Amino acid sequence: MSVTIRSSWRAAVTRVVSASLLAFVLLLVCFGCTKHDTDGTLTLAVVPQGTTHEYWKSIHAGALKAVEDLAAKGIKVAIIWKGPLREDDREQQTQVVEGFVAQGVQGIVLAPFDSHALVRPVEEAARVGIPTVIVDSGLDTDQIVAFVATDNYKGGALAADRMGELLHGTGKVLVLRYQEGSASTQAREDGFVDRIKQAYSRIDLISSNQYAGPTRDTAKRASENLLTRYADDVQGIFTPNESSTAGMLLALQDIDKAGKVVFLGFDTNFAFTEAMRTGQMQGIVVQDPFRMGELGVETAVNALQHKPVEKRVDTGATLVTPENLDTPEAQRLLHPPLARYLGGS
Repeated sequence: MSVTIRSSWRAAVTRVVSASLLAFVLLLVCFGCTKHDTDGTLTLAVVPQGTTHEYWKSIHAGALKAVEDLAAKGIKVAIIWKGPLREDDREQQTQVVEGFVAQGVQGIVLAPFDSHALVRPVEEAARVGIPTVIVDSGLDTDQIVAFVATDNYKGGALAADRMGELLHGTGKVLVLRYQEGSASTQAREDGFVDRIKQAYSRIDLISSNQYAGPTRDTAKRASENLLTRYADDVQGIFTPNESSTAGMLLALQDIDKAGKVVFLGFDTNFAFTEAMRTGQMQGIVVQDPFRMGELGVETAVNALQHKPVEKRVDTGATLVTPENLDTPEAQRLLHPPLARYLGGS
């Protein structure tokens, strides 16, 4: 009986080892297929913080424009677009990046939700020879090819100067922050708060430590709480991204305060344009996410082709107001050609 048991054990071990070797070989084959496409196509993963907001769709469209432009130059590029559904899902975004590293893509264009959480997978990508270009929001590592983004601190300062102008240098203002860990929005918030404190001593920041959370709905609830406490006192409000701005706008509309306070936001949305036309908003700081996606892909391809790349690329920030809303530049930023590149999405 003991001989039979030993034989069965050896057979089982043999099957496990064989299966493991087969899996390893298949992994190598799959890795090789992705990393060295026979037709010379470069495969890039483009990983946003989320996939629902128009901002991320603009980055997607810009990335596809870069693919089109590169194809016209004879450079074949394929992008794989994948991100978490929720913008606060650190774990899922980390898993997405880890999956692409294991898959063996040739490069990664990443908008990290968290400036710390994505460091490990990005550094692992660098160790196995996969370059990463960071877009939109910073990452606390030097193991990247380039950082392509808005000067977010400057964008916050632009909003502060607009607030100071409209309030004639005096009044009570609140800031509804976005979410802890997001480097880009923290820079906007800090730019706004620092500029107010430095240049507008008679403006009182009555609240600047509350957070909107990841969605329009969480932002609306946070806005309602702030307005319940400060609605009778506040003369100005600043919100640092699309979802926080959308939530605050809805909350102001619900209590008939829209248009009765100076309200400045960040990023684009059709509702914000309409709110400016009806006097319910006095300005938004607009980035160029379409250009960000385009330059992110172009920079990654240049790095893969061993061409020189700039380590820091500023894609610009523009203050759009009711007064300049219909200028060609404002319209270009407000209405990137999403339909052309994304179809009906």
